Amino acid sequence: MSASYAQVLRIPYARRTFVAALIGRLSYGIVPLSVMLAVTRASGSYAVAGVVMALFSGTSVFLSPARATLIDRHGPRRALVPMAGAYIALLGLLTVVVWRPGAPSPLVLGAVTAAAGACTPPLGPTMRAVWGTLAQDRALVQRAYSLDGVAEELLFVSGPLLVGVVVGFAPPALGIVVGAVLMAAGTAGFVSSPAVRDVPPGDGKAKSRGKGRRRVLRGIRRPVIAAAGVGLALGVADLLVVAFAEGRGHGDDSVAWVLAALSAGSAVGGLANGAVAWRVPAGVRLPLLAAGLGLALLGAGLAPGLGALAALMAVAGLFVAPAITTAYLIADEAAAPETRVRAGAWVNTAVNAGGTAGAAVAGLLVGPLSTGWCFAVTGAVTLLAAAAAARGATHDGGAPEERGDGGAVPAARRQSSAPSRSS
Repeated sequence: MSASYAQVLRIPYARRTFVAALIGRLSYGIVPLSVMLAVTRASGSYAVAGVVMALFSGTSVFLSPARATLIDRHGPRRALVPMAGAYIALLGLLTVVVWRPGAPSPLVLGAVTAAAGACTPPLGPTMRAVWGTLAQDRALVQRAYSLDGVAEELLFVSGPLLVGVVVGFAPPALGIVVGAVLMAAGTAGFVSSPAVRDVPPGDGKAKSRGKGRRRVLRGIRRPVIAAAGVGLALGVADLLVVAFAEGRGHGDDSVAWVLAALSAGSAVGGLANGAVAWRVPAGVRLPLLAAGLGLALLGAGLAPGLGALAALMAVAGLFVAPAITTAYLIADEAAAPETRVRAGAWVNTAVNAGGTAGAAVAGLLVGPLSTGWCFAVTGAVTLLAAAAAARGATHDGGAPEERGDGGAVPAARRQSSAPSRSS
């Protein structure tokens, strides 16, 4: 396994490009929590902080395909630099507004954070597109995507930990500054890489754009459905773990261990997925992976205690990173070269939107239902998403089928920048 991943990093310019992208993407794990803490401290209102974060997350997630379209149309260098510049400037303005406790106007806070979210640079989706040009061998692409997914999982775990260190000695607004600096450094290193400079812009004609949009939406039905199901499961699971622990008299530290087990399982599953030379095509694997997640959540509903729940969540995690990675692989296979970033951004949006919807649904379910039944309902919905993704295989007109030599696809997974597992 180590040799396989080492081979990915030995591709010319791969390490330089990947490390730069990871530096910038670490901002995604730092900025959201820093903004929430800083806004809460400055406004003195959890309600204001909640609205502000909803605006930031909403514009970041749901405008991800639009930002990806700019990357496809104009190329990474021409689109990412002004996008990152606007994002960093808006984060700087937000830092000034919330640096000291006071009563900043909620309208000002909402406008600045919404604008910052709208400008979030899609380094994740662009990096996955670059992987498709760097790793021409299909086995290497699969390993590159898996490595990318596991690294991303670690970023979203380590980002909040770094915020915790910062707020131990400084105002939380300093975390926003740290995130802005990371984005500036990461973007600069990324766009200066020869691998990124060689990515050509797409066709900018209006007619071609319309055809490209229809082609993307037509070809990615399966991965979008499956990704939304996985995102919803993750959004529900986070809140259900909290409710499960509190219902049995455990503290917040116990919740952290259970969620860490989920992340650890996801990391192990992602590494294993990239190391295996699959004989089953990606289009067949995707619904099976989503179904595995659903069955694990059904089992979590039967957990008698926190230890059993942690073990079952680790099992559930084994399917998370492989399912998301496979969804990106299929989307990239279906996309024309000039719509690669966009196709991956749609999958990323599905994951994040599913997570947001899952958190909202969990809040409604936890009251009237026991956590066991909530896990069972979540598992059943995930199984329905897996079934829908399997049925969608016969309706994705125009999407090329995977060749039978391993199931990976010759292109690049994409992702957005929202405060979620897929950035």
